[in-house]
Amino acid sequence: MKSEEKQVLTAASGDADGQEPPSSYGGFRNETISFTAKAKKEFPINEKAQAFKERFFPGVSSLDWNNWQWQIRNSFTSLKQLETFLYLSPEEKTISDREINLPMRITPYYASLLDKCNPLQPLRRTVVPVIDELIVSPGEESDPLSEGHDSPVDLIVHRYPDRALFLITGICSVYCRYCTRSHMVGKKEKSHPSLNKIDAAIEYIRNHPEIRDVLLSGGDPLTMSDNRLEYILSRLRAIQHVEIIRIGTKVPVVLPQRITSELVKKLKKYHPLYLSIHFTHPEEMTEETKAACNRLADAGIPMGSQTVLLKGVNDETEIFTKLTHELLKVRVRPYYLYQCDPIPGSSHFRTPVKKGLEIIKGLRGFTSGYAVPHYVIDAPGGGGKIPLLPSYYKGKEDGNIILSNYENKKYKYPDYM
Repeated sequence: MKSEEKQVLTAASGDADGQEPPSSYGGFRNETISFTAKAKKEFPINEKAQAFKERFFPGVSSLDWNNWQWQIRNSFTSLKQLETFLYLSPEEKTISDREINLPMRITPYYASLLDKCNPLQPLRRTVVPVIDELIVSPGEESDPLSEGHDSPVDLIVHRYPDRALFLITGICSVYCRYCTRSHMVGKKEKSHPSLNKIDAAIEYIRNHPEIRDVLLSGGDPLTMSDNRLEYILSRLRAIQHVEIIRIGTKVPVVLPQRITSELVKKLKKYHPLYLSIHFTHPEEMTEETKAACNRLADAGIPMGSQTVLLKGVNDETEIFTKLTHELLKVRVRPYYLYQCDPIPGSSHFRTPVKKGLEIIKGLRGFTSGYAVPHYVIDAPGGGGKIPLLPSYYKGKEDGNIILSNYENKKYKYPDYM
């Protein structure tokens, strides 16, 4: 079978000043390369996605659909585009009617998972803007975690003694409506940074031997090209005191086609390397996402899930339990359950803290310990992640610690020391 020619993006390494070429992703210029028929088998296409593709992208081949660059180029970026396949609710349509410019991006793949009639569907609520985003409540700030305060150089947040956050891009393949970094994500001036800025950030890490753990985030690092990503990974791995590298991403969930064999081969060269994946709801666990996670796990890349607690989305114990069980089946460890950060216009997403505690209590003892994440608040003002737990310690009596188990039964533990 003949190979098929498709337009993809490849690293633009010839720019003297490291600036990105216009209309490119991750420092990539358009270049033609060959995709063999084998590429068609990179990922399955689930039944819902297949029906969506045939209806709204007639004539598009499976090869194109499974090409991650095609998915990004054909993403939906306006509510008027969404109206071609969604019945917009008054809360959604008001944004469109007022022509309010809220950054939006939804890949065709993820769009295929949205319920066209139900605006309260969990996945739809997380990616389609509504008028409530314009309501700013007390305590909400554009940079609630004060990351700018702990940024000694561009792209670096150095808050914890032995760890550094490296914001290597401002682009995501899908924009979450509750994003902590909505102040930078989707902004043209904060897209993929120049090589000069990246090199300066790497130099900062090199000059601070206390940094043993580097988290690549943004934006989503996996929206960058293989070559640009490897450029960063190889230079970090060459720094002797950098012990582990982590990548924070939602790509396996919203753009699983990005997890190609070629990408995984590059990633596994830089072990120990970890992925922190942003999962939200069990409906995200499609055939494609399972294939992406299994491919990463087979390459020896440990994965943890970071889930934001969202009102009306995943704030029921049964829903969250289902999500954690599905995660473990594809070798992703539920790691964090985040209280939603107070960014402007997020009050309709935020739950009371007691709801998160109820979920943790509903998990502990009723399912595997591996399925119970840390429930944390990333403290506004730069306090870092603070864990919260239901109260199992009930005090001390006659030299014994009084403990309450998952069934609320009381037990004593001798503590005479």
